Amino acid sequence: MTDGHITFKIPGEKLRAIVAALALSPNRPVSRNDLIDELWGEELPRNAENSLQGHVARLRRVIESRTGHDGLRELIRTSGFGYALALPESDVDASLFESLVREATALGRSDPDRSVRLLTEALALWRGPALLDAGQGLISRMAYTRLTEIRLTAYEHLFDAELARGLHREIITELQQLHAQYPLRERFCEQLITALYRSGRQAEALDAYHRTRQRLSHHLGLEPGEALRARFQGILRQEPVPAGR
Repeated sequence: MTDGHITFKIPGEKLRAIVAALALSPNRPVSRNDLIDELWGEELPRNAENSLQGHVARLRRVIESRTGHDGLRELIRTSGFGYALALPESDVDASLFESLVREATALGRSDPDRSVRLLTEALALWRGPALLDAGQGLISRMAYTRLTEIRLTAYEHLFDAELARGLHREIITELQQLHAQYPLRERFCEQLITALYRSGRQAEALDAYHRTRQRLSHHLGLEPGEALRARFQGILRQEPVPAGR
């Protein structure tokens, strides 16, 4: 957790789970029932609401002791039916990440330079898997899935913008790494074989396509989608790849 230039780790999984649940909806209350479910699921303590209040009180003390500012205890505010994190969305990495990706996506292909800057800034906010130490509650699990998908989509938009700028050689290594990590994600394969083909590496591009086709067939019982097949056929015919594709 950060405040200005103060950075500190929240001790204890339960306290981190509370911070994560509140940070995913900054300035919007999260109900006590939802927080109780997030912390304990079906294994409820004898008096779950009192236990939750005790954890929130401890969290406030941690914030005060780690920052040295009594007023920062009010970052965790009590609402009529729950608690809220009193921070603007721009101060929460997850919210800022989504905002930057939305802004870049809205540009489409109209301004690839600005799109690259926004997406690079957004992806730089990631320091590892989303919500790594926030427990396994429903709020965190759903947010993990959503944020991970947005991150992968952001990479896809970033590579589109880089291809539009003619930087196909520069992105090959990163594309290869992501394609190896997500071998069934067809868009990464399409972008990779495009970058390889534009770089004069047609044999490698065809090999990457065939490996992806085999994986899709083996794991999902599917053939590549229309966009990936069309790119493959274009490479076979040695067609020029339009800018931004």
